[in-house]
Amino acid sequence: MERTTSIKKRDAIATRATILAAARQRFLRESYDSVGLRDIAGDAGVDVALISRYFGGKEGLFREVVSHDDRPGVFREPKSIAELPGFLAQLVVEDEGDDRQLRMEMFIIMLRSASSPKAGEIIRDLVHLDVLGPLAELIGGEHSELRANMLLAILMGIGVLSTIMRVDNFGGSGADRDECTERFRCLFEAALTC
Repeated sequence: MERTTSIKKRDAIATRATILAAARQRFLRESYDSVGLRDIAGDAGVDVALISRYFGGKEGLFREVVSHDDRPGVFREPKSIAELPGFLAQLVVEDEGDDRQLRMEMFIIMLRSASSPKAGEIIRDLVHLDVLGPLAELIGGEHSELRANMLLAILMGIGVLSTIMRVDNFGGSGADRDECTERFRCLFEAALTC
């Protein structure tokens, strides 16, 4: 009996992961409003009822897709406002490999679905919880939310350049990378001091 329970639990984990992967691919190609649960279930090779069972429906599934992050709390890593411009510059310049691809895909998913009332609300909640809230808290003082919004605007602009415009390789390597990092640090510092 214990072995059967273990197999069922393992199958449930695998099924949930398969549904998430299928949903991620659908939301990457289509907007939230265009994606149907039957489409995702078909892509995952599962009964549509399993999506409701594991995620509570389309909203819960979308929330899980956009909140999945291998580095949660990244914007809580800097411990002082003085560290923040350098931290953000490093984040932009050194964003490579699988992490970069994941962030680029997540950015595309959010942009593609942001106009949907339901998806837009989920995205705004997550951005406030994971990005704007921690940045405003670290910045503190007068206009902390406005200054956090300015930093996010810069990050999103860089995201658009990287994902949609395909402008890549900010700084390359060596001296070019150091120069690029310093320029981004100055940009983020200016957004904080205005």
